Amino acid sequence: MKKILLLFSILSILLVSSGCVNKMIGQKINVQNRTGEENTFEEFREITKRKQVNKAIDIVKNADWENAVVTMERYADYQFQFPFKNDSEDKIASYLLWISPNDENLEIVTDSDRYVKLTKHDSADLYKILTGDELIK
Repeated sequence: MKKILLLFSILSILLVSSGCVNKMIGQKINVQNRTGEENTFEEFREITKRKQVNKAIDIVKNADWENAVVTMERYADYQFQFPFKNDSEDKIASYLLWISPNDENLEIVTDSDRYVKLTKHDSADLYKILTGDELIK
């Protein structure tokens, strides 16, 4: 009887701890949305599910970035940050995000003068991760 109780105790501890692994420290995306017509942002969401964080990082990392200084006609709709691991250091990568006028693509600008217009598929996936909503309604 003690062996069965010990076995169930160990299994329950493993189940609880495996759920915590999905929310690893440092693996998160902070999302802010623009408030009003000004260039001010407020906290919107924090994504901590490792699968979503990794997918968002892959989309951004594998995008076809251009080195360009761009001037947008309006302020960004969202900004988001996530940890970026470099071989020598850990830092926070910060991005400004616009929804294109046709509501089909996302455009992203970094503070280091890089620009990308994501594909429709990547835009839909990233928008779903960052906002929890569908891009095209």
